[in-house]
Amino acid sequence: MDQPLKSPGRHALEEAFHRQFELSRSEPAPALALRLDRLKRLRAVISENEARFEAAISADFGHRSPIETAIAEAMLVLGEIKHAAKHLKKWMAPQRIATTLQFAPAKNRLIPQPLGVVGIIAPWNYPLQLTLAPAVAALAAGNRVMIKPSELVPRFSALLQEVIAQKFDAIEMIVTGIDDEIAKAFAALPFDHLVFTGSTRVGRLVAEAAGRNLTPVTLELGGKSPAIVDRSADLNEAAERIAYGKLLNAGQTCIAPDYALVPEASMLDFVVRLEGHMLRMFGTDPHNKDYTSIVSDRHYARLEALVADAAAKGASILQAAKPGDPAWKSKRKFPPTIIVGATSGMTMMQEEIFGPLLPVLGYKNADEPIAFINGRDRPLALYWFGKDDAARDEVLARTVSGGVTVNDCLFHFAQINQPMGGVGASGSGAYHGEWGFRTLTKLKPVFYRSPFNRLADLYPPYGAKIARLQKLLRFLS
Repeated sequence: MDQPLKSPGRHALEEAFHRQFELSRSEPAPALALRLDRLKRLRAVISENEARFEAAISADFGHRSPIETAIAEAMLVLGEIKHAAKHLKKWMAPQRIATTLQFAPAKNRLIPQPLGVVGIIAPWNYPLQLTLAPAVAALAAGNRVMIKPSELVPRFSALLQEVIAQKFDAIEMIVTGIDDEIAKAFAALPFDHLVFTGSTRVGRLVAEAAGRNLTPVTLELGGKSPAIVDRSADLNEAAERIAYGKLLNAGQTCIAPDYALVPEASMLDFVVRLEGHMLRMFGTDPHNKDYTSIVSDRHYARLEALVADAAAKGASILQAAKPGDPAWKSKRKFPPTIIVGATSGMTMMQEEIFGPLLPVLGYKNADEPIAFINGRDRPLALYWFGKDDAARDEVLARTVSGGVTVNDCLFHFAQINQPMGGVGASGSGAYHGEWGFRTLTKLKPVFYRSPFNRLADLYPPYGAKIARLQKLLRFLS
């Protein structure tokens, strides 16, 4: 059994921050070799402890498939590390920037510099990936890192603290405690940048605390990510892929399809196919090792309340087990659930579901899904299924979301050359690959004046020369 997470208290937290902060000012620019070494050590943290991470996360959840942890967490972070190490020399190099004609023959450069100390407040749903992927970007950018894991995954958090301390000095990267006192104090520290992944509600509190220090934040939040099934879609294919996207990690995924919008004439056919794919993937046995548990009793009760509310308001509930079935509940596994006839008045259509429940709503014409989505907060993800390119492009042009996958779910997140981030209530800022490096880097513009440039003609006393220079500058502008 892993040792309990050591929580040193607020004073020690502040002391650890100030040590990192002072060194980030006295040693502001780690060389390429040191950054690569830190990435190598982070890779070892994962590769040497992958089985322990899988076991700890599974124990925290009640049960979590090790395959899901390997594919959706460890492999993604290892990919981020490999990509960063391969491209880091290029990312760190000063960039040549064109000089406007009136300042020629001077030159411009953008010089990447570390921000200093980066704080990471991590979530519980993908604790390995959503903790260490931002850390990859921060270390590649030359920053020092402080990590506050989630209190809902104490075994994982204790293990992460242990193995990070084995590979990193506390002045490079440190994992803090997880209690409420530490959580509040952490967000209030004057970081050079703060990365938070979690709910929109908590994200607002984090942004408010960071704002007191003018700390810039990257917020990876969530919201209600829609899946639109176009009339041109292959219903069976769409149903299968939406089922997978919804049920991975038992729906505890910030970019999971939150609800499906389906042509009214195709709803019954779609629901039948969706139910069939859910049963094929996870069956009706709560002992299925491929199916993940809900992380806590509180979250389980919240999902039960959402289903009960929908049923009371007239929705039809299709579920792989009877409501409250003790065989499922004892393992904290919530059966895959389809809600047919969901309406805006139901609680599940007013908040992010974050569980294996999928409301299916019908629409009459192509404008309805767009209007429905635009009438709500901008989602973190949007999914579109179909073969009609014009219909697809219409949705892409008229909706705004954090990211999009066409004819599948989730996989835009895994594109390392694309940014990942929300918009509005679903988040701000972005990371992944070079985007993460740039988010956690100060690109400092530098102008190198040439001795042959006549900028001194701008100095007073102005006299007649300034009039001639003004004419020249207007001509060149």
